[in-house]
Amino acid sequence: MMIRTQISVDRELYERVREAARREGISIAELCRRSLAETLSRLPDEQPWMAYLGTVDGEPGDSATVDEVVYGRATP
Repeated sequence: MMIRTQISVDRELYERVREAARREGISIAELCRRSLAETLSRLPDEQPWMAYLGTVDGEPGDSATVDEVVYGRATP
């Protein structure tokens, strides 16, 4: 199922897109679909901070000293 959408571009970009689509022998819509798919394929699938999840080494009880280290007081 296709979903119709509308975008606005300046005249210079439109002319470049139109010419690129003509050279490729495809419609402007197809060029836009391909361009969007290519751009999205290069983006990470997960949130950027998720890439670091689980990469820090340590022991299970290490976080118990956070209050002491950060605030200078022991955890009750």
